[in-house]
Order: sequence, then structure tokens, then C-alpha cells
Amino acid sequence: MAPSVLKPFYGALLEHGKAHSNVVVVTNDLTASCEADGFRDAFPNRHVSAGMAEQGLISAMSGMAAEGLYPIYTSFAVFCTRRPYEQVALTLAYPAKKATIFGFLPGLTTPGGVTHQALDDLGLMAGLPNMTVIEAADATDMETVLDAIHPLPGPVYVRALRGEVPRLFDEPMRVGHHRTLADGQDVIVLVSGHLTVAAKTIIDELRVEHPGLGLLNVATLKPFDDEVLIAKLAAARVVITIENHWVASGLARIVASALMARQSRARLITVGVGDTFTHGGTGAYLEDFYGIGERHIRGAIAEALGVSGDAADGSAGGGAIGLTEGVAEGL
Repeated sequence: MAPSVLKPFYGALLEHGKAHSNVVVVTNDLTASCEADGFRDAFPNRHVSAGMAEQGLISAMSGMAAEGLYPIYTSFAVFCTRRPYEQVALTLAYPAKKATIFGFLPGLTTPGGVTHQALDDLGLMAGLPNMTVIEAADATDMETVLDAIHPLPGPVYVRALRGEVPRLFDEPMRVGHHRTLADGQDVIVLVSGHLTVAAKTIIDELRVEHPGLGLLNVATLKPFDDEVLIAKLAAARVVITIENHWVASGLARIVASALMARQSRARLITVGVGDTFTHGGTGAYLEDFYGIGERHIRGAIAEALGVSGDAADGSAGGGAIGLTEGVAEGL
């Protein structure tokens, strides 16, 4: 079991503020919930609590950037992307302002139901010109992502992890570079975000009998231009994508586009959430219900390997869960 680190972003943000005097942190009544309270206490004159006014908050960040400040906004992912989308598009992405948005509790990592579950955030942000999109997978990512993205000139969206976060990696994050957790060339599993932990546990077990099974983690979803990664995927017989997001607009879509551009013959199997809204519940329950749990990962791998196993009913993106069924279960 991977060791865990408590609140890795808390200290990283504080240290980043010490190293860069132009950093300003903006929050929307979720300062402590998104681990920005240490920065607030250390630099009260460089913290703006804008309240529940996310659209105005984003527009204000554009003005800050125009004055030479480096604004960082931390909140829940839905309040970073869906609610202020027009302002993100027109005041940050369109003028390519240097500003960073950290979206916590993405996808099914929150029990808060459809109003709080950002299953569309990566698609929304990746669709914006000039926007760099990153998804953290472990504590090392959360400790090092600020330094990794600091040289980038334009806006960045980071899908973030909070609280007790497992540590998988020893090396710091590098924008545009994937990580290899298990070498394999026949069937390659590509995973992003917090599901990397579950994928690694499963594949470490299965590689005893299937050494050709590979596992890669990708953090930089846009630009998706890691040529070494794309070449590995294009050469594989089967590629499996695993994501905590709608399949139609997340990692699977990005990989499918890359494979088509290379005219690859690789088969693509997807594990992700299908065309449905979601409801509240515990993390394990929701992941299983919506097709991204351990049995769905195992099923997708079994399908790729041609061996018996649970049906990969998540591989079509939610599988048996229909649009209204998924919501009705929680009513």
C-alpha cells in the first residue's frame, strides 16, 4: 500500500509564495477546504477572499495578471470551471493571461452529488485555446506542480488532490512528460489522476502472469504532445484509458484523437463515466456504480488480454448505467 502525505499542497503553496513575491492567492469561501489557509495566514496582504462570486473573481484575476501579479485560484473544481466558464474563456484564456486555477474534489471524489461533481472540467478546460491542463495523481505531484508550471506563460488548470494523498512517485512532475509505472508493449494502460493508485495495485498483481501489461501515468492532458508517450500508445495492440471523468470529453477522447492522427491500429478500451449525470455517495460506491471501480479496471484488462474476468461494463463509458437511472438512484 502506498504511503500517504497529509495536505501536500498546503506546504507547497506556502513555499511557492515565499519564493515568488508576485503570487496572489484568490479564494471563494473555501480557503481552508482547499489548503490555502497557510498562505493566507503567512501573507494576508496577498490573499483575496472574494466570497461566492466566482465569475467576478476570475475577471479580477485577469486584471491582477495585467498588473504583473501571478494570481492562483483554489476551489472545488465545479466552481473553477463550470460556474465561471465564460470568464475563464474570455478574460484568462483569450488574452493568455498568466494565472493558475486549482480545481479540487474532481469527478466522483466528492460525495456532494451532481452540483459538486466535476466530470466535465477537463473537457471544458482542454477545449480552450491557450489553456494548459494538468491532472495530479499523487502527493509528489501536488508538492511539485507549482514549480513545474511556473515557467508557463499562459493560463493553467490543475485538477488537484487534497487531504491525505498517497505518494507514488519519487521524481517531481514535469510538464509534457509521462511516467512509466510498469513497462509493457502489448497492452498499455494509461491512467490519469487519483485512479493511478488502484490501477497500479491491480497491474502489479496481474503482471505476474502477464508481463506484457504496461502502466503509464499522464499528467499533462493539454498539450498532449509527449511524443514518446504517443509512440508507445500507437505501437500497442490494445490501449486502455482509465479516468475519473466523462469518457466523451476527457482522456479517452484525447487518446483517440492521437491514435487516429498516427493511423494506429491499436484497439482502444475506455474506463470512465458514461453519458449520465451522477448522484451522491461514498467514493467506492460511486466509482463502482458509474463504471470506474476496481472490477471495471480488471474487466477491461481481462478483455484486452482475452482472459476470463468480470465484464468490462465500464469500458463503453458507464456501460449499463443510463442517463436517468444514474440520477434516479440518488433521489
